[in-house]
Amino acid sequence: MDDLRERLRELPCGRHLLEAAAGMDGVHLVGGAVRDLLLGRRPRELDVVVEGDVGPLAARLGAAADHVAHDRFGTATVRCGDCRWDLAAAREETYERPGALPDVRGAGIAQDLLRRDVTVNALALDLSSGTLHAVEHAHDDLRAGRLRVLHDASFSDDPTRLWRLARYAARLGFELEPHTAALAEQAIGGGALATVSGARIGNELRLALAEPDPVAALESAVALGIAPWLAPDRALAERALELLPAGEGRRDLLVLAASLASPDGDDALLADLQFTAPERAIVRACLTTPALDDAPRAPSQLARALRGVPVEAVALAGARGAAQPARRWLDDLRHVGLQITGADLLGAGLAEGPDIGRRLQAALDLRLDGALTLGRDAELGAALDAEPGTAPP
Repeated sequence: MDDLRERLRELPCGRHLLEAAAGMDGVHLVGGAVRDLLLGRRPRELDVVVEGDVGPLAARLGAAADHVAHDRFGTATVRCGDCRWDLAAAREETYERPGALPDVRGAGIAQDLLRRDVTVNALALDLSSGTLHAVEHAHDDLRAGRLRVLHDASFSDDPTRLWRLARYAARLGFELEPHTAALAEQAIGGGALATVSGARIGNELRLALAEPDPVAALESAVALGIAPWLAPDRALAERALELLPAGEGRRDLLVLAASLASPDGDDALLADLQFTAPERAIVRACLTTPALDDAPRAPSQLARALRGVPVEAVALAGARGAAQPARRWLDDLRHVGLQITGADLLGAGLAEGPDIGRRLQAALDLRLDGALTLGRDAELGAALDAEPGTAPP
């Protein structure tokens, strides 16, 4: 299908891939990228399968580019500028036990496609000839908007495919084929997810949170029955994301905090899912920061309530209550500061100690409330005039 290669060539990273693969046999674009090209969508990633060693293609893609090899699976990740390609040698997979990582051996593209998760991802475009390879049902399922696993042991071999199924259903708007739905229900009821590590489930959760519509992905996971500890609240998450300053904070952790079923979260669960201590601290702050009310408060009072609170937690507190004070803090008040520091007070003859901080706080409160004119002299005078120990707590 030359038209697919032309669609691929329209993408800067796709054009570079085609140029690098020119004259090479056995190089295939695979999986979701081919699916998306067939659907007229822009692929989110470019996965490539090579019948043989991935090294020569990796070198052609960018001899000076960063590339990370993963010897066990014969794969490599190549980055060059804004482009990234995930390369893998064509292989077959077998599983020693349910939930185990696969044992792999080299194979051709037809065998490689059979290890895929669902039929609509079991597609390969030969970059040299333009030939499109597909497993049985792939084209029909793509046209019908169906998600179908390739074999009955799919979920027992790799239970994380249940999470992928939820993501695809949300992202593509596809429905589960009836037999696949029955297999998923059977796997979940049989405890398949308990056979894989928390780290692998956590990775799937992170991928769900990185979806274009993460709430939809989490809703799909709940509907499938694989995440009973989630209770996504779309309206709450969207209000909070609207308040989060552009380019700041962790949108994924904010959505996660807005979606946990337990009102106080589950730190042990998140730890098992390999969320780091700083990440868990943000989620904890999101869940423990009280909803904001719209009672009139002086700017200094609002600052004392929210200073040091992560921006994600302030946004969620505003989404749960009054948005205006959250927006006022995030957009304006948190950026207000003093030109003077403790060194200025020490230079003016004050003794080192906690009183320095209290005096600075008193001056900042005046500054926030508009009772102090701009300038170092005014700030220093206000700090020196403050009664020791009288700054509000």
